[in-house]
Amino acid sequence: MDVQESGPAGSGAPDLAEGFPAATPERWRELVAGVLRKSGVPEERLADRPESVLATRTYDGFDIAPLATSEPPAADPGHPGQAPFTRGYRPVPADGWDIRARYLESDPEALRRRALADLMNGVSSLWVAVGDGHLPADRLGAALADVHLDLAPVVLDPGAAHAEAADALLGVHADAEVPDARIISHLGIDPLTTAARAGARPDVLDAARFAADRARGRPGLGLVTADATLVHNAGGSDGQELGWAVAAGTALLRALAAAGMDLADAAGRIVFRLAVGADQFAGIAKLRAVRTMWNRVLEVGGVPADRRTMRVHAVTSEAMMTRRDPHVNMLRTTVACFAAGVGGADSVTVLPYDAAIGLSDDFARRVARNTQALLIEESHLARVADPAGGSFHVEALTRDLHLAGWAFLQEVEASGGAAEVVVDGWLRERVDDVWERRRADLAHRRSPLTGVSEFPNPDEAPLEREPLPVRESWFPLRRYAGEFEELRDRADAAPERPEVFLATLGPVAVHTGRASFAANLLAAGGIAARAPGPLEPAGAAEAFAGSGLRVAVVCSSEKVYAEHAADVVAALRDAGARRVLLAGAPRDVAADAFLYQGCDAVALLTELADLLVPEGEDA
Repeated sequence: MDVQESGPAGSGAPDLAEGFPAATPERWRELVAGVLRKSGVPEERLADRPESVLATRTYDGFDIAPLATSEPPAADPGHPGQAPFTRGYRPVPADGWDIRARYLESDPEALRRRALADLMNGVSSLWVAVGDGHLPADRLGAALADVHLDLAPVVLDPGAAHAEAADALLGVHADAEVPDARIISHLGIDPLTTAARAGARPDVLDAARFAADRARGRPGLGLVTADATLVHNAGGSDGQELGWAVAAGTALLRALAAAGMDLADAAGRIVFRLAVGADQFAGIAKLRAVRTMWNRVLEVGGVPADRRTMRVHAVTSEAMMTRRDPHVNMLRTTVACFAAGVGGADSVTVLPYDAAIGLSDDFARRVARNTQALLIEESHLARVADPAGGSFHVEALTRDLHLAGWAFLQEVEASGGAAEVVVDGWLRERVDDVWERRRADLAHRRSPLTGVSEFPNPDEAPLEREPLPVRESWFPLRRYAGEFEELRDRADAAPERPEVFLATLGPVAVHTGRASFAANLLAAGGIAARAPGPLEPAGAAEAFAGSGLRVAVVCSSEKVYAEHAADVVAALRDAGARRVLLAGAPRDVAADAFLYQGCDAVALLTELADLLVPEGEDA
């Protein structure tokens, strides 16, 4: 082969594809259909577009294709620094993002110590919860005594006490002799989230008037927050979160304008808060889509393109955090932080790995801030503007999430606007609908939770943390692991660990696959599995009777089931088994339940808990 002539004309490069058939979508479909045909997929599903069998349906109702191509074309994302700002607001890479730490302490001295440690080790802004069991507003000065407020902004999470908290924060700036013109903190006023949690009617205009008054003479002071984590943490979809973020931002923008503020100035005083979970591509696309949506709102409002920037605060998902095997949360939050950085978040909060347990300790906080430092300084994540731009999958997902978010925004507006859908329960109902579908996927382990619903560690030593204040909320925080963790708690509280008998029929090679599967599923509910080793079908009932247990799970191969399952199930019942289960897909055998991939694990484990740990037997 003449290398000089084998590549593109004049390139001198070898043609590495020479001798291989051309790769086309049609050829790919043929290969996919062949594999699926061998897997038993019906021929009628393979006739037209076999890849549809492999598509993933989102909670927003669109499919994620298994192969991303340039067809159909996604919306033009533009260029970094130019409208519609899908690719960010800067034409060149930034040095990084604002590393924002969250503080839930009620003790000002503890908060002061932790804030100083954070600021000395990479954190650049502080997000402080005030009131409602957290830091009292009148103790803000003591808590922020070591903070250079003209360099490190403070963002409040004040709840219903926004007026008291805002004036306290401005007073701290005055005491520190920070001129009004140099204040860069944020009041965090959020009447919509406050009302949603209380199940009350939000007074957006009154909050906006207060904010507009405090904005006078303070051009860098942030005022209000459009917090869409409310929807995410209640189990809503990405499209609902996007739609609610922009709907809330629009409601706040209208109110600030009605309070006398210039529209462009008001837009710059809003911070948008979104959650980012362990699905990195969804997180990246969500942050790209929300900028495009907000750009359109401001464009319609007549705001010049150079004033249509959007301040996005990304927070790693609270809903995805687990109390069980909590160190796995480090991995979840790392992926989420990666997505937030690639997606172009202006500020990022990585929740400590023990955040679902209680007040985080110093080690957990250190890991959380160093996660961001590593991605910025060692992985150089911020050295490329919109690094995901141009990816067929990311561009298509950005487009689809934009459409889903915009559709939800229009529904909110058609239903009376953000304030109205909070008070009449419409928003909660729509989120609940998605949560029920998500809960079913979690219960059936179609959405696995590592360390909880899959590969649990039954011998883990629980972490203990100082409990956080109990905050009753009409709009709930629903952690994905909640139902499994309640079952684990129930099992742990019993005088003895609940246990079932694995009737492992035949040699190890025959039963070990289903026995391992059954033991893993049972452990997700805190139930131990006793495996006696290889058993002959005729001896299984005798071995069970000698175990003293009440539940048996038959584990073996299809061949053994065909020959012996019915007899073994009957014999186990005769030997005293209160429940006899079979590891494998449902079949014509009189078992009480079947353990298989996709079964309702929560329902099955709850039934076993009711039998093995009846109410009143817990410690």
